Order: sequence, then structure tokens, then C-alpha cells
Amino acid sequence: MGTGADAGAAEPGLTAVVVGGGISGLLAARELAGAGIRTTVLEASGDWGGCVGSHVVAGLTLDSGAESFATRSPAVADLAAELGLAGDIVPPNPGGAWVQLPDGPRELPKTGVLGIPANPWDPEVRRSLGLLGSVRASLDALLPASLGTRADVASVSALVRARMGRRVLDRLVAPVVGGVHSADPALLDVDMVAPGLRAGIRQHGSLAAAVAAQRRGGAAPRKTGPQKPGLQKAGSAVAGLRGGINTLVSALVADLRRRGVTLLSATPADAVARTPQGWHVTSGDTAYDAGLLVIAVAGPAAVGLLADTLPELAARRPAAGPDVSLVTLVVDVPELDAAPRGTGVLVAPQSPGIQAKALTHATAKWGWLAERTGPGTHVLRLSYGRGGTRHGAGSAPEPESDDELFEAALKDASALLTVPVAAGDVLDWDVVRWAGALPFASLGHKRRVTEVREICAADGTLAVVGGWLSGNGLAAIVADTPKQLRSLLP
Repeated sequence: MGTGADAGAAEPGLTAVVVGGGISGLLAARELAGAGIRTTVLEASGDWGGCVGSHVVAGLTLDSGAESFATRSPAVADLAAELGLAGDIVPPNPGGAWVQLPDGPRELPKTGVLGIPANPWDPEVRRSLGLLGSVRASLDALLPASLGTRADVASVSALVRARMGRRVLDRLVAPVVGGVHSADPALLDVDMVAPGLRAGIRQHGSLAAAVAAQRRGGAAPRKTGPQKPGLQKAGSAVAGLRGGINTLVSALVADLRRRGVTLLSATPADAVARTPQGWHVTSGDTAYDAGLLVIAVAGPAAVGLLADTLPELAARRPAAGPDVSLVTLVVDVPELDAAPRGTGVLVAPQSPGIQAKALTHATAKWGWLAERTGPGTHVLRLSYGRGGTRHGAGSAPEPESDDELFEAALKDASALLTVPVAAGDVLDWDVVRWAGALPFASLGHKRRVTEVREICAADGTLAVVGGWLSGNGLAAIVADTPKQLRSLLP
């Protein structure tokens, strides 16, 4: 890989530069190196893995971003196995999560996708929706499969409201979508945040059956109705890694170093340009020339880097994602040993007195972490920043400073967990901010993704990867990135 003025021309097809050292950039580098291509990764920050990061709080190495992965796809589990981590894959504890509604807390249904229930008659669903709400939701099984599936694009909100009604939307879907995507379900493209769900309706006959099929990874019954409690309780839809998801990044970085990949942190790419020999990437006073280029940064930055070379991308620049703040508290509160709200709480918009959008009781969710902390010590993760979700009139402004976030976290944790958590109980705490890190899959985003990829693929030496294209979530990125890279390989 050439650097500096005396680098000389790169040999097309034998060298590559990857811009971005998040999980998608690291995976891209692994594919390239595996094909024998000399690869350099440029990362602007001092850390690898992007949203799959770590921090130390009260002497514990904890995930600072993603802490689980979806298991409906085998992609992450397969990658973990390739990196020697198969034995570290662990399911969350079976306690389940809760949802905080404006009229109080309820257990969150365990068999859902985006909060959409696989069976409107599951006990937790009935408790959240009430009898009339479950009756309305069950009408989904009688509606034509074409309802909600014929339009080119559909929002999460429009699909759920049409097939299952507003109570499912407001009391189940909005809290989950707000907690996971920091977005209003009316603004999200359902085909991006739940790929295959609308196709599942056409295949299985109803939204509930499509959800059940996604949860099980196979066929689902066409109709749902009142059933015995637990009949459709599938296994957990997520898993984690002993030691945290951040261990995946550590193993991936070590694997890349063994493969001879050059990893350069604190090296932002300032500009990229097409040359007769391939690509010319500049970072400060240093230049990197290569035959292949992979752009693995957030959507707005990716389009900005490529706009001069591929001006047709400019009109397809995505909106920046929401700003999210994660407050981690390590507390000494023995009363939390009972896990009063299971593995955590998702908060419905307009829930009075709560500013957080979600709380994860990490030591109740992950047995390995509880073993490390011991009885009485607990790790709580509270996230803030709803990114356009609706708030009620008179809602308190979002906390911004670290001190404001800390005070809000204490108040919210106490209310959501029904156990007082005071400043004196806190052994240590930290705030991690993710500015625009969550891809925002607005309506029409799937079509924009297709157009972006067609433009880039036409070059033949360029790939653009990342969550803004694959869809949010580790599983989506891990499944999509290698597939995109293979189109560049001989």
C-alpha cells in the first residue's frame, strides 16, 4: 500500500483502502484480506468497532454501544465461531423485559418483532392491549394479505395500524421502535427495519403469522387465536457474548492483524478521488493509493466523500441519524437482586415523568455479568434521545450535559425499577454519546439504498457498506457486508 509522494502507483485489484473502522469496515477488510488483497483501514477515531465499543466503569469492561445481536439470522453466530468465540455465545436470562406505558408498566410480549405480537392472545399482549385491543389485533388474520403489502413503500406505523390497530402501535410498537431505533414508527421504512416482514404477510396470510415465521426462522400458521399461555413462546430473539459484544471487535482486530491488514486509527480520510490506476485517498499530508476502495462510514459522510467523483450520489444523501446518549450506572442496591422489571424497560412516548427511552438492567439480563459483579451490585444502562418520536405537550426538554443526564438517570431508574436509586448508591457512572450513529431508515430509504448501490457497483472497484445501507443492527451489517465485498473480488 503506497503512502506519501514516493508511494508510486498501486496495482489495481491487488490493493485496497477501507475508509472507516467500524464493524462494517473491519468486516470488509477481512473479506479483502481473505482474497489475498493488501488492505489498509483508515479510522478517524482512536477506537475500532464503531457502535460496538467498550468502556470501563467501576473496574468493569462493559459494552458502550450494542450489547446483543438478533438471532433470526445466523450471521453473527457464524462470525463468532470463525473468530473462536462460539463457546462464548450466551442467551439473555429468561426474565423478559417490560414496557412503561402512560398508564403504568406491563410485561413486554416475548414473541414479537418491533413489538408486533406473533399472537394477539398471549397473556402479556392481552394485559397491554386489553380485551378489545386483542380482538382488534386478531382481525389481522381475517384481512386480505394484500392490505399493507401492495404499496412500494410503507411505514411501520401505517402497516401496524392497518392490520392490527392503533393500540398495538401505541402500546407495543412505539416503545420498541423508540428504544431500538430512536425514531417515530410513522417515519421508518418497514422494509428496512424489518426486512421480509411484508413478504411474510403475503406468504403466511397475516402480520402475526409473518412475525411468528421470522421469530422461528421457518413456516408459521396462517391463523392465530386464543391459545394456552406460552404455546407460542419461542426462544429469545437475541443473544450476547460472554464478556460483552465488544469482545467480537477485539477478536476481529486480532484476526485482521494476523492476516497482515494495516490498521491506522486516528487517521481520518479527508478526500477520495478516482485516478487512472484506481483510487487516491488523502489523510492530512499522507496519500493512500489502491485499486479498490471501500467506504464504510455513516451515510452523510460517505456521500460527502464520493460526491465529487460520483455527483449523482449527492441527491441520495440520507438524513443524519438521531443523537443518542447512553448513561451507564454501576450501583450498590441489593434490592435490585430481585430484578423487579426483568431484563429492562422500554418506555412509550408520552409516559409521564420519564425522560429515558429505555433502561437495560444488564446484570439481570446477562448471567456472566452478574457473576462478575456479585450480589447487590448492578449495572444499569439508560438511553436518551428519541430522534423525532412524539412527545406530549409540556414534555421536559432532553437532558444534555453529563450532570443533567446523571440526574435524569437516577430519577428514571428509580421510577422504572420501582426501587430508589440515589447518588450515594452509585459506585461509578459514565456517559457515552453517539452522534448520528443510528442509521435513520426514513420512508423510501430502501429505494435510495438500491440506487446508491447501483451507482457504486457500476464503477467496478468501489463498495459502500454500513448500517445505513444494510439496515440497523449488528446481524444486518454482518450478513450484508461480506456479500457486498464479494462483488469486488476476482
